[in-house]
Amino acid sequence: MSVSKAIHPGEAADAGPASPRPYRAAVIGTGFMGRVHSHAVRASGGEVVGVAGSSPDKAERFRVANGIARAHGDALELVRGDDVDVVHVCTPNDLHAPLSLAALEAGKHVVCEKPLATDADTARGLVQAAREAERVAVVPFVYRFHPMAREARAQVAAGSLGRVTLAHGGYLQDWLLYPEEDNWRVDPVRGGATRAFGDIGSHWCDMLEFVTGDRITAVSARTSRVNDTRDGRAVATEDLVSLQFSTVGGVIGNAVISQVSPGRKNRLVLEVSGTEGSLLFDQENPETLWAGSRGRTGTITRDDPGLSADAARLATVPVGHPQGYQDCFNALVADTAAAIAGHPPEGLPVFEDGLRAAVLAEAVLLSDRERRWVDVAEVEQG
Repeated sequence: MSVSKAIHPGEAADAGPASPRPYRAAVIGTGFMGRVHSHAVRASGGEVVGVAGSSPDKAERFRVANGIARAHGDALELVRGDDVDVVHVCTPNDLHAPLSLAALEAGKHVVCEKPLATDADTARGLVQAAREAERVAVVPFVYRFHPMAREARAQVAAGSLGRVTLAHGGYLQDWLLYPEEDNWRVDPVRGGATRAFGDIGSHWCDMLEFVTGDRITAVSARTSRVNDTRDGRAVATEDLVSLQFSTVGGVIGNAVISQVSPGRKNRLVLEVSGTEGSLLFDQENPETLWAGSRGRTGTITRDDPGLSADAARLATVPVGHPQGYQDCFNALVADTAAAIAGHPPEGLPVFEDGLRAAVLAEAVLLSDRERRWVDVAEVEQG
């Protein structure tokens, strides 16, 4: 049975016991994400058996710094190792698809950083490959794993907001504010045709659809570049995106995506309003969920006695001891291990979710290019 199927609101979670088999992981990539994944594997009781990087020296330095058994100059050699169960792909975007496919062909489970692929057609091929291989295939839309994001989702599903009518927010960063700041993500060959939307707008759209249980059906988008050159070379990818959308359920909304907003470090904000109430989740302040209605406003915290079971499951330390980004990754890896054991928890983001992000990204670019509303179905059909 394939477990690379997206799990949607209303589907029952299997709460069976985890497998006693070790979670033996290979990590490909020696940057920030490689460190985050390696820590999450260990925090969840697994073992990082090997690492590969862009050079043998980088792999060896990472191995020593992180106490990993061995380093590989050849990623494919590591992927095919008999002692590897799961491959974590933490490389530049252009390598996500070939390395994930190689892992699936070797019979391994995969956790691939987003974007799953730099185009929707390649992402479709990976979804099919995961199904045929019957492997667990995960894309880390990790903000789903904040307990208060799960609480927002549970409240929407329970009807606490009434009929949802509006959703808005954005994802703002400033790490590419200045023209001298550069990164491989800026290069469309390495990062893909979309940068700001593909990198962080994808997270916002995933959060919207995950929390509301609704799907974006049409988009109207504009993109912009603040810096036409970086480090002396021309730039082709966007710094900013302004997005309008509508959904299957009749929700309308908008979002602003930016990697050049001074002072904003990693501010993913989603506000959802209905006929009876509103909820707001702010990733930079993830310990609480703002809730409002005509009669009152207030905050919901992780120790609320009425917290949903799914949110409570992810609240691993007492209130007053903040949980954050790394905790989300730890939970994602733990849920991946449960899925490998045959008990996929509800809400695990899988390759279908990565394909969904690729489809939305292409719809956004098409809308900007042709200056029109685009039905997402135009891109979904390939």
